[in-house]
Amino acid sequence: MPFDEAGWACCTLSASVFNELRGDMVRMSGRFAGQLADAGDTRLARTFLSGVLLAFVLGLSAQEANAGAGAVSLKPETIAAFDDYVRLTDARSNEELRRGTNLLWIDALPESDRGQAYEELKRGEVKVQRLETRDGGQKIRCPGGMIHHWAGAVFIPGATLRDVLRVLQDYDHQAQYYAPDVERSKIESHDDDHFLVFLRFRRHKVITVVLNTQHDVRYFHDSNTREHSRSSAVRIAEVENPGKANEREKPAGEDGGFLWRMETWWRMEERDGGVYVQSEAVSLTRDIPAGLGWLIGPFVTSIPKETLAFTLEATRRAVQRSH
Repeated sequence: MPFDEAGWACCTLSASVFNELRGDMVRMSGRFAGQLADAGDTRLARTFLSGVLLAFVLGLSAQEANAGAGAVSLKPETIAAFDDYVRLTDARSNEELRRGTNLLWIDALPESDRGQAYEELKRGEVKVQRLETRDGGQKIRCPGGMIHHWAGAVFIPGATLRDVLRVLQDYDHQAQYYAPDVERSKIESHDDDHFLVFLRFRRHKVITVVLNTQHDVRYFHDSNTREHSRSSAVRIAEVENPGKANEREKPAGEDGGFLWRMETWWRMEERDGGVYVQSEAVSLTRDIPAGLGWLIGPFVTSIPKETLAFTLEATRRAVQRSH
């Protein structure tokens, strides 16, 4: 099961490197400011020094923010809200599968929009849409956390259902198919259509995050042309100092809060001379704390959508290469 969601934290500049750069900036700023002042432009010198000071303060803020980003705890009420969200999403998905309707999210679009979306899929586009599950029409509140819900679809021309399943279930090689998002991958146990899989994720956006994860994945044969799967991340551990001698996993729920939970639904249908593949993902991250939105916000809000689109594109490439 390729990576569908995420968020996490690892400082990109060590303290020693940061202090060295700071010293260089101060020395350079003094030299250039002195030259400008000698030239008689004291206003420009003051402006230059102000810019250097601002850059230094922002750099220090980034370092402090990274250092403090791990100070969050996963609360029982946050887990309960996410569990309710997943339960209702599961019920909706199971009902669609039972009826055999709305296999792709674009099937719920108005007819004219739906036809255009299918044409775009056949031209090679990846169609991604934010979704939201509600409880009796009411928004599901998640105190202390953020729920991210996205669905994406892709068309793989010339492929068969067997071709797609061969790639999706080849977990031992997903670090090749989905690099650089997936660094390591292996099957820990396998019984018919039931897999227990280890995946190590790495993602960078302003900050870099590495996660060790374990997924329980089950596949279901619906017909000769349809298949679906259901995956739950049963273990997610943020990695501190990845790749170094002092690498360690932070305690679950006592980490940066960039990915606490992840649930995924895949659907595949062979028709129109190829296979339509849809991945729907619901994930739970920390809320964005006041003052750290500039650092954490881009990661937790944009990574889910970008990762889903990347995963579907990478799946298509892998299937086409193997086919």
